[in-house]
Parts: sequence; C-alpha cells; structure tokens
Amino acid sequence: MDEKTIKEGKSLAILSYILILGPLIALSINADKKNQFASFHIRQGLGLTLTFLLLGLTMSSYFNRADVNPELALNVAAPFWIFITLLNFYGMFTAVMGQYRPIPLLGTFFQKWLKKL
Repeated sequence: MDEKTIKEGKSLAILSYILILGPLIALSINADKKNQFASFHIRQGLGLTLTFLLLGLTMSSYFNRADVNPELALNVAAPFWIFITLLNFYGMFTAVMGQYRPIPLLGTFFQKWLKKL
C-alpha cells in the first residue's frame, strides 16, 4: 500500500477504534471513496465493537441473575474488558503508525467475516 493511501485513510482508521460509534461513523464516511487502509481498520474496529457488545450482552444476561455472586461476575468480566481494551489500543496504535497489521487472535477473522464492508 502506498503512502498516499495510508495518509488519506489514517484519520478514519484511528476513528474506527472508538468503540460503538467510531466504526459506524468511519464506515459511513468511507462509503463514498473507499480507502483500503481505512477499510482494513474499520473492519478491525467494527469487529472489536461487535465482540465487545456480544460479550457484554452474554455476560450481563448471565451475571444479572439473582443466584450469581457479584464478586464472581467482576472476576470473570474484568479480564474480558481488559483484553478488549488492550486489543483496541493495539489496533489504534497500528493505525497511528500507518501499519497494516491485524489485531492479534481475532483480526484475521474480522477481515474474513466483514470483507463485504
């Protein structure tokens, strides 16, 4: 990928790592003029957002039951949120550096599953 494409798509790539709203805004802005660099990072950011929401819904439906110990809920949920946060910072860092690297563990799946975007 050439430097011009990276430079033009860098702001959208960074924006895509702001959970929930960032990928949606970046996706709508990138819809007119498809930038490969921005599209790559939008898929990564959207995948992280979907993972964040899926984990949140799954854990909240389980941990909101009356028979679940609140300490257990925190001990299970905290590592997941830390993991998503670290992956988010990693993705944002690669976007700032102008690199075209998938997020560890999940990035290649995000690229396959969201390739239509």
